[in-house]
Amino acid sequence: MNDETEHSQALAAAIERVRTRLENPVALDHLTTSLRLTSFERDLLLLAAAAEIDAPTHELTFALALRWLDAPHWSAFSPSAPLRRWRLIELRDSLMHGPLRIDERVLHFLMGVAAEDDRLAPLIAPLPEPGNLAPVQRDAADRVAAALAEHRCPLVQICGGAGETRLVAASVARAAGGQAAVMTAANVPASPAEREVAARLLEREMIFTNLLLVLDLHGAEAGAIARALHLAACLDGSLLVMADEPVAVERFSVVCEVPHASGSEQCELWREALGERAAAFNGSLESVVRQFDFDAARIAHTAARVDSANPDALWNLCRAAARPRLETLARRIDCRAGWDDLVLPETQIGLLHELSAQAAHRHTVHEEWGFAARGARGLGLTALFAGPSGTGKSLAAEVIATELKLDLYRIDLSATVSKWIGETEKNLSRIFDAAESGGSILFFDEADALFGRRSEVKDARDRYANIEVSYLLQRMENYRGLAILTTNQRHALDSAFLRRLRFVVTFPLPDAVQRAAMWQRAFPAATPVDGLQPEKLARLSVTGGAIRNIALNAAFSAAAAQQPVRMIHLLAAARSEAAKADRPVNASEIADWI
Repeated sequence: MNDETEHSQALAAAIERVRTRLENPVALDHLTTSLRLTSFERDLLLLAAAAEIDAPTHELTFALALRWLDAPHWSAFSPSAPLRRWRLIELRDSLMHGPLRIDERVLHFLMGVAAEDDRLAPLIAPLPEPGNLAPVQRDAADRVAAALAEHRCPLVQICGGAGETRLVAASVARAAGGQAAVMTAANVPASPAEREVAARLLEREMIFTNLLLVLDLHGAEAGAIARALHLAACLDGSLLVMADEPVAVERFSVVCEVPHASGSEQCELWREALGERAAAFNGSLESVVRQFDFDAARIAHTAARVDSANPDALWNLCRAAARPRLETLARRIDCRAGWDDLVLPETQIGLLHELSAQAAHRHTVHEEWGFAARGARGLGLTALFAGPSGTGKSLAAEVIATELKLDLYRIDLSATVSKWIGETEKNLSRIFDAAESGGSILFFDEADALFGRRSEVKDARDRYANIEVSYLLQRMENYRGLAILTTNQRHALDSAFLRRLRFVVTFPLPDAVQRAAMWQRAFPAATPVDGLQPEKLARLSVTGGAIRNIALNAAFSAAAAQQPVRMIHLLAAARSEAAKADRPVNASEIADWI
């Protein structure tokens, strides 16, 4: 027997030993059929596995395989051939004489070991199990499943809200019986070369585990979306893409819209999630649904935390569940003020009560009485609070939030407005989208940052500033909650914009009678006071905000002196407050205070 015959027999024996040691022989057949491996490529792969399992007598190279294996062909070494395209083997150094190694994930698969690919682990995450779906979402899941079945390697775009699309994708994956993984647009590799490698590894997992990949584009920046769509175009396999609306991708795709669950469907989801506890909330679930527009997953998560039959507790749990997305974009205000804390003329108080009443009864008028059926235009509840600083605009917003039992979020428009064209609209869009499910009260403080830029149109920048204002008002009109703007410069708004606001409440400087009422309420009941005279204090022509500052500073001065709050403390605090505004105190205002 010559050396060549011995080498050939030794390699054949090594291949056969690997075959007998495979824990899952079907895996090899599945891999061979799915990737269309030739007998030479299959034997080379087994030989690479043998090099890991047995002590090899020769270092495995392409040159050795060409010489000793049956039916060799040069095309097996091409970058586009299965062995290298799907990274089944790792080639080191030179093409022909460099050592070959089987990829670790491939070896685990052949040996019947369930192991994830370390290179994909940072990029993808398991898709959570779906909860109960509303009927319209079950219909959408059926349409997506049908599209996957009807087309070879389809890309199906699931368009709608983030929660709904994720539920539909999870439901489709579970029905298909395979594994499902989600990759956010932010996790898509940055470079084209890295995306190409990721695409091949993902395709390999689709073969190994019947993986269904889901690309999530919700909330992604334009650059991240472009990278995700490039990855989608590179992939040769079934793929789901979740997005708010259809996107342009360079491969055939089917679009399936996911409708939002109606109010009655959400009520039914709440009953299913609460189970036997649902009877205790009879009548209150409808109120919850009118205010909190939750998908099935959030309903199930919130219902699982309900530990009492108290409707107020359920309401507060829903408020907490609606917060996470908005907490990173705005500052939530802890509202405790009531109507008794608000000192304004009767006209303004009446307008604020009317605003609160409309917010409380929107569902009745819009849905039950049919106004929404005529179109969504003009149904948004919008208000402008205009007046000098310190006249009670923020306090009024807090009072309304307390009345409605809703969260109040302050959005600083000066930080939201960007000098870059289009960025302001993106910032505003993120805020409104995040707030939509909970119907929180959005309080856009210091809107002068936007309105103050409106001027005579002289260039493209001026025209775009006007577009930004129009965009804000448009989103306010379409927002399902209450949106309030404040401004110190009402004159900066033209009549066309004012007509698009449901309420305009002017906050005037307080008169002496109102200032006296404010002074009477300036100190909590627990504060020790001595000889305070609200009528004399009311001669000081200041705003309510200044009165609060003076009262607080006076309280600290009295506490430091271990005395009750007296007029002398208020006098010193008033002079300090006036110095901040570079405005001397008029002698007639503080005459006979002490």
